[in-house]
Amino acid sequence: MAGKKRIRTSGTGSSPGRKSMSGMGKFGRAGRQKLTIMLIPHSEKRVFNFQISILALSFISILLISLVVTFVWLTADFSGTNDLLASRSRDLEHSEASLETLRNEVNQLISSTETFQKTLSGTLENLGVASESRDSSYNRSGDLTTFFNVESVDDGSLSETVEIQKLKTALDQSVSSLDEIGQVLKSQKNLLADIPTLWPLKGVQGYVTAIFGPSIHPFSGQWYLHKGVDLAYGYGVPIVATANGRVIEADYDDGFGNYVIIRHKYGFYTKYAHFQRTYVRAGQEVTQGDVIGTMGNTGLSTGPHLHYEVRIGSQVVDPIKFLNMTDNHDIFSRVTRNLQQYQ
Repeated sequence: MAGKKRIRTSGTGSSPGRKSMSGMGKFGRAGRQKLTIMLIPHSEKRVFNFQISILALSFISILLISLVVTFVWLTADFSGTNDLLASRSRDLEHSEASLETLRNEVNQLISSTETFQKTLSGTLENLGVASESRDSSYNRSGDLTTFFNVESVDDGSLSETVEIQKLKTALDQSVSSLDEIGQVLKSQKNLLADIPTLWPLKGVQGYVTAIFGPSIHPFSGQWYLHKGVDLAYGYGVPIVATANGRVIEADYDDGFGNYVIIRHKYGFYTKYAHFQRTYVRAGQEVTQGDVIGTMGNTGLSTGPHLHYEVRIGSQVVDPIKFLNMTDNHDIFSRVTRNLQQYQ
């Protein structure tokens, strides 16, 4: 039996782990190498020298570079922050200036509102529509505002808010007051539309050639009571109803020629005479301002004109008294001056 031979191999290669350890060893040995640094002064003093390892020198260099980079970054960031703060500071100054302007405007608005409220209160008193409820609500608002004013003294930041709240309250009260004034004016307008207050000539003033009262008759030469007012201008001038009403007569007679009589509310009657043309008929409803005919010279007349009468029941009254209830009195003043010049 042949004997077995044991073959022994020698390891001539190296593993990766051993290579890594070998590399680190070399790096450690290189890092432990020392450098000598000499500091030579200009004077004849002792020369300073010291030794430092490459590893320590590398660490110090990296630390210094990091410090420099950090310093540069912080400097740039601080500069940007400083610019941002400067910009915010300018914005704040601008905002403060705008706020001061706003405060001045609010103060002026408050002053104007107080003047408006005083005028409005006077107007309401003249119209007779001032109510205790409004006064009580105003007083309650005043008490609440007083409470806010005390709070605004403790905290100045509330002052502008409180003033704006006061303005809102005042405007809310003014709206309700203006609504009441509107209702009064609407009622007054409706009332004036039901009584003969409108100037009877449309588009022209005309000339007053005869007024209400005793006068000499142009045909008989005798004294008589002129029961209306005569307004002259020319043929075809539109004649309008001076109030809302119903036509009760639209006819012709020898004295008044073509005439129209309208019955209104509150016992008023109006008469329009010497028409050239008549546009309405008996029983027709008319509204103040509706054209009912045109100026003419029919009947006993010395020229184209309108004879206009106002009656309350069976009593004749001066038409001018009712025309003076509106802005027509300015027209009457001018045509009266024309009448004086004509006479």
